[in-house]
Amino acid sequence: MKFPLTAAAALAALTTAPAQAQEGGIAGTWRTEDGSALVQIAPCGSQMCGRITRVLRSDRGPNPLDMNNPDESLRSRPIRGLTILSGFTRDGAVWRGRIYDPKSGKTYRSVLERTDPSRLSVKGCIAVFCREQSWSRAS
Repeated sequence: MKFPLTAAAALAALTTAPAQAQEGGIAGTWRTEDGSALVQIAPCGSQMCGRITRVLRSDRGPNPLDMNNPDESLRSRPIRGLTILSGFTRDGAVWRGRIYDPKSGKTYRSVLERTDPSRLSVKGCIAVFCREQSWSRAS
């Protein structure tokens, strides 16, 4: 009787392994380096995206707006719920896509890479110049 349970467990592990490998361990909820927000990274179609799920600290009140957005019609939308990571696809050990910075209202090329089980390197780049942050796993 133990053999079928072991075989079932092995089959379950084999069927979930490709999904975990595809995500590359970046899926989950991450605390930004400055501790101001939680960002949830999850699949969005065939890519990975991240949205602000909680604003932890803001000098603009508990539910700040996207007031620095270059598109005036978007300046009244709340930061909470805002997609800031978009179009991420795997490129070897890293994920490449775009990151939106609501503090500046600018969008940058971005690279995400797991540096250890509880850390995510987040780079935003213009040409060859990059700024890097280290986000910590929140869940």
